[in-house]
Amino acid sequence: MPLSIANITFDCEEPQRVATFWAAALGLEIDNGSNEFSEFFVSIGIGRDDVAPNWLFIKVPEDKLAKNRVHFDLEAEDAAVEVDRLVSLGASHVADMVEHGHEWSVMNDVEGNEFCVSGPPA
Repeated sequence: MPLSIANITFDCEEPQRVATFWAAALGLEIDNGSNEFSEFFVSIGIGRDDVAPNWLFIKVPEDKLAKNRVHFDLEAEDAAVEVDRLVSLGASHVADMVEHGHEWSVMNDVEGNEFCVSGPPA
């Protein structure tokens, strides 16, 4: 049986803040029950058929210290418009990159987790 992704988990300092950013970025809602668990856990998608995988945000005591070894590459019809929208939600636009015929923007979410945004493939 092949593996499938069940959850995408963020270790964070402020789970509610990071979950709020990602929910807005992805056009999703934070799970209603998330606030019942505690200040240590927030989720998006648990028990919903329209969201896969689940997104989990868990409070950890240590700060983020280095570059992510794994990150999201997100695609948009109009990357520049999407980068501006994400910045308005609290993301940081780190750099624009061009490599091997591909163009993308490097971004940081509200706690500095890296991700990239590009347009559709040419």
